[in-house]
Amino acid sequence: MKKLLLALFLTSLLSSAVHAGDSTGVTTEVLAKTGISWDGSPLPAYPDKSPEITILRITVPVGISLQLHHHSVINAGLLLSGELTVITEDDKMLHLNAGDPIVEVVNKWHYGKNTGKVPAVILVFYAGVIDMPITIKK
Repeated sequence: MKKLLLALFLTSLLSSAVHAGDSTGVTTEVLAKTGISWDGSPLPAYPDKSPEITILRITVPVGISLQLHHHSVINAGLLLSGELTVITEDDKMLHLNAGDPIVEVVNKWHYGKNTGKVPAVILVFYAGVIDMPITIKK
């Protein structure tokens, strides 16, 4: 089942990867375009409140695991450097290398762990609403 969910997620990413260029040499590459998170769960509907975008650059030192947490809002990120493994409370796992995108799980307990040899740096975009926390620690 894990392999099927991962295959569906990757198919969604790969089928939407488009390179477009113009006469100026500017190109666009879609890194992720999906309605499901990396574990195959559908993303929830947006709350009916005033939107608030948060962008974080998170640096995880070598060998460090983040505290178990969940996100109450849809978020997606791009691993800028290093390696990061994301593990859900029910042991679903995703390994990221520098340059990999992630559409994160929502309202599911999980944590990230730097499994590489250099700090893992990830840029994360949260599509939340005013007065709603983006991360809740267990």
